[in-house]
Amino acid sequence: MSTAPEQATATTRPDPLTPVLTRRWLSPRSWSIETYEQLEGYTSLRTAFDAHPDQLIQLIKDSGLRGRGGAGFPTGMKWGFIPQDDGSGKGPGAKPKYLVINADEGEPGTCKDIPTMMADPHSLIEGCIVTSYAIRANFCAIYVRGEAIHCIRRLRAAVAEAKAKGYLGRDILGTGFDLEIVVHAGAGAYICGEETALLDSLEGRRGQPRLKPPFPATSGLYASPTVVNNVETIASVPAIVNGGSAWFRTMGREKSPGPKIYSVSGHVERPGQYEAPLGITLRELLELAGGMKDGVPLKFWTPGGSSTPLFTAEHLDVPLDFEGAAEAGSMLGTTAVQVFNETVSVPWAVMKWTEFYKHESCGKCTPCREGTYWLVQILERMVHGEGTAEDVETMLDVCNNILGRSFCALGDGATSPITSAIKYFRQEFLDLVAEQPAVQRPDQLAELTGASA
Repeated sequence: MSTAPEQATATTRPDPLTPVLTRRWLSPRSWSIETYEQLEGYTSLRTAFDAHPDQLIQLIKDSGLRGRGGAGFPTGMKWGFIPQDDGSGKGPGAKPKYLVINADEGEPGTCKDIPTMMADPHSLIEGCIVTSYAIRANFCAIYVRGEAIHCIRRLRAAVAEAKAKGYLGRDILGTGFDLEIVVHAGAGAYICGEETALLDSLEGRRGQPRLKPPFPATSGLYASPTVVNNVETIASVPAIVNGGSAWFRTMGREKSPGPKIYSVSGHVERPGQYEAPLGITLRELLELAGGMKDGVPLKFWTPGGSSTPLFTAEHLDVPLDFEGAAEAGSMLGTTAVQVFNETVSVPWAVMKWTEFYKHESCGKCTPCREGTYWLVQILERMVHGEGTAEDVETMLDVCNNILGRSFCALGDGATSPITSAIKYFRQEFLDLVAEQPAVQRPDQLAELTGASA
């Protein structure tokens, strides 16, 4: 596992980052509670318990922490949506509150949460305790992708360690606050990364997205108020409680503050996880990663996984934060930076991604179910040299009928690589079109033979 926290501190940016999220990754037995406690682990709990829950929510709002799962929604605002009991014992606030951690991480190219859970599981556990206290939840579920069995085992061991130390269970640290954390093995479906499909899966049903509204904040797990957050988001919470909102804002940019783990993969010399301030550019990330592999020039790349629109070599200096990526025509997503050199066929790469989305579509809504199927048929035909010039426009038309009409974001994400690839590499698709025999009119034949019409 390449973490590269040392390289991240050697960046040429004027504000080099001292690792926050990855600071313990290279420590001996970094996953153990002993190592975690030696490196300021569980110190934020006492600070949090000395504060009122509403003060913690305000602290997270002031820090500007935004969801690290892809959408970038303000975390403090999401916590604040949870209705609280007005003292009457009735109404939505009287229901139990739940915290659910989305550790499914199925987006192609994304590999930041699994290393976090493997190398530093207690940062997530501590973040869960602080968050649960802030939203008045006494039950937390960590939903881990079913294939990541090593993460599941390590998290369960971390939960047992924390419980043995008195950080979990009943009357935590003598505060009277109770919390139970359950590590749940997911169903192994990409769609379960969508928060409402995840909730359905947690409840024992088939993972399919729910109609919204109602939103999870008022009707989530077991129809009760629920906060669903990403691993990296919650793992950032203890550092904010210890350091304060002003300190957190010294990193990153004004509207996207804080550090971020960038998953750099593909044709680079040193692929791995690179922690850097939000707003770093691909040019700087490539420098940290040792440059393009074998010196072959960059052709295209994804800023946030395969469901985000492609970028090209012209976007090397786009700030990789929520606003910067959006202004350039893409999304920050999960910061899964997949780098492709000039040897890669764009239509082939797009076809492979589309095959994935077609396979992972839950089938609940027609635009996604049918649209991804037909997109795969067209792309496979084109890549095998059997397409037509009209196929490009047909794909754009299919994408237009999927975009904004699907039950969840899977459909929208499936269209992003196709529409952006055609935008920047249309000729590459047209070059795959099979040569069709020309249909000639009688007058054209006459001209060719020299005979009169």
